[in-house]
Amino acid sequence: MDTPYRTAFNRAFDQEDLFTRYHRWLESAVGPFPFRLAETPLFVTPELRDQLVRSAEEIVGQLSTPQTLAELKKAIPAKYDAPGMDPLPDCVQVDFALVEGPGGKLEGKVVELQAFPSLYALETLEADAWNAILAKVPGLDVEWTCFVEGNRSENVDWIRRMILGGNDPEEVVLVDHEPEKQKTAPDFVATKRLFDVNAICVTKLIKEGRRLYRDSGGRRIPVKRIYNRLVFDELAVKGVEPPFDWREDLDITWCSHPNWYWTWSKYALPFVKHAAVPPTRFLSDVEHLPEDLSRYVLKPLFSFAGAGVVIDVTHDVLARLGDAERKNFILQEKVDYAPAIRMPDGNGVKAEVRVMLLRRSLEGPRPLVPLLFLVRTSRGKMLGVDFNKNLTWVGGTVAIWPR
Repeated sequence: MDTPYRTAFNRAFDQEDLFTRYHRWLESAVGPFPFRLAETPLFVTPELRDQLVRSAEEIVGQLSTPQTLAELKKAIPAKYDAPGMDPLPDCVQVDFALVEGPGGKLEGKVVELQAFPSLYALETLEADAWNAILAKVPGLDVEWTCFVEGNRSENVDWIRRMILGGNDPEEVVLVDHEPEKQKTAPDFVATKRLFDVNAICVTKLIKEGRRLYRDSGGRRIPVKRIYNRLVFDELAVKGVEPPFDWREDLDITWCSHPNWYWTWSKYALPFVKHAAVPPTRFLSDVEHLPEDLSRYVLKPLFSFAGAGVVIDVTHDVLARLGDAERKNFILQEKVDYAPAIRMPDGNGVKAEVRVMLLRRSLEGPRPLVPLLFLVRTSRGKMLGVDFNKNLTWVGGTVAIWPR
């Protein structure tokens, strides 16, 4: 993985105290982190970057056909079917495991997909931080970017237009349940810093007729657009009900519309036929289970942060699932993560790259365009900060390359 930059980084890592400086820079910008930051960025080669971009666009293209969209909409539960669903989502995330391909080169294999906002603001600041920290490191003193196309200013403006949707920032809110307690809280602070959009708990929204409002120091402010960070399974587990019915025709717009949570999700993976997507089937469609289940992973259709994923699948595990439950799982062929990032001690770290796309428009050949890459590193069986505790060189980071 781009050996000259990795070699230069690892050589300077201890003597320059790079991680401490990087961590302090970010905390000064967004406050303390409730999840672990990885000690390094992912230095991405042009070849790997372009392969991930191409695969993400091709996969999204398959899901965008009218016939596939009609099938995917069947995943929307009736009680959550919100009106006003747009033709395509504003935000899409395609997660790739980095694996060893032919000739030993790294390539991406899809492990997850979701049409849901991710850490657009925080990743931008993470790239800013690494730019500041690496500016005086020999061999790394170049201008780094995290954006696939264009410069920082152009892309920040693009994210701003997507979040605001033409509205005044005061009338747009980032909505989650108890946002200050979420692990993604640093991104909410970054969103306020970059785009002047406030985060609010869904229970604090005020409904009058078809309109929503928020209270700000005794002043009632209309809410015209929701930057939607609500996770349905979290709301269900905690018994949280919003102050509106999802089926109501409210006078608001969404980014992204809540129906996309159900349609472009793990539910969509069995519909995709692509070299980067491991064979995936709905468990309810598997009539004859493979004898060797060690080559497969079991995933619930609608969950986040790895909740409910079974890495070590056995016939006993599957036997405990009734017919009604089986339709809510996919059985996916496992991927073998490569030791993509070399640590200073020579050991390798696994990595997962989230290609984060934004809707450019509904016209033209590229309505959804890859913007930047979020990265998670791991030394355990699973990716994600909840599964790599008490380990170093694991956690969240960003992919960068010379501009």
